Amino acid sequence: MLSLMLASENMAFSIALVLMLMIALLEGIAALFGAGVSSALDSLLPESDISPHAEVGQIDTDTALSRFLGWLRIGEVPLLMLLVVFLLSFGLLGLLLQGMLHSMLGLLAPGWLAVPVVLALSLPLVRLGGGVLQAIMPRDETSAVSEDSLIGRIAVITLGTARMGYPAEAKVRDQYGYSHYVQLEPDNAADEFNQGNEVLLLSRQGAVYKAILNPNPHLSEQR
Repeated sequence: MLSLMLASENMAFSIALVLMLMIALLEGIAALFGAGVSSALDSLLPESDISPHAEVGQIDTDTALSRFLGWLRIGEVPLLMLLVVFLLSFGLLGLLLQGMLHSMLGLLAPGWLAVPVVLALSLPLVRLGGGVLQAIMPRDETSAVSEDSLIGRIAVITLGTARMGYPAEAKVRDQYGYSHYVQLEPDNAADEFNQGNEVLLLSRQGAVYKAILNPNPHLSEQR
C-alpha cells in the first residue's frame, strides 16, 4: 500500500490525503484551545430567491459557472468542509482506482490521465458529501430566507480576502437569528476586507453582495 501511495503516478492523490490529514490535525490542536479550525476562522477572519424553498447562500443560476458552483453546494456548506470532502474523495478514489488497475493489469495510469479522470469522478462525491453535511448541520445554518432580506445586516468575513471582483466568504445572521454563508466584495474599489472584518451589506448583484466596513459598532448586535 505504501509503495502504491508513493508511486509518482499517485503523488497527487497522496498529497490530497496528506493535506486532509493536516487540516484534521490543525482541527484537533485548535480544539485543545477551545475552538476548531472552522470556529477559529470565524472568529479571526461555503442565494437567490429562486423558489419558495430557495436557500440563502445558494449560487445564482444565471450562468453555467453559477449553476456548477450551486450544484457543488458552495454557499450552502462552509468552504472548509467542502474542501475536506474533496481532498478525501479525490485521494481515496484515486488510490482505489489505481490499485484496482494495478491488480488487474499490473500497471498504473499516468498522472496526467488519472488526475483529471478522478477529479471528474470526485465532484459527485463532493456534492453528496455536502448534502450529508448540510443535513446534519445545526438548524441555524440552514434556514431559508430571501437573499434581499439580508441587505442592511452585518456580516463577518470568514474565509479569504474580499476585493472588488474577488469575493470572499462571509457569515451573516438573518432576522430570525439563523446563520448563512454568502459571498461578498467591497462596494468601493479602494476597500479590502480581511478575515474577521465586520461589514454592512448594501446591495446584491447576482450571487455576490456589495458591502462596506461596519460604520456603527451598535450594528454588531444584529449578529
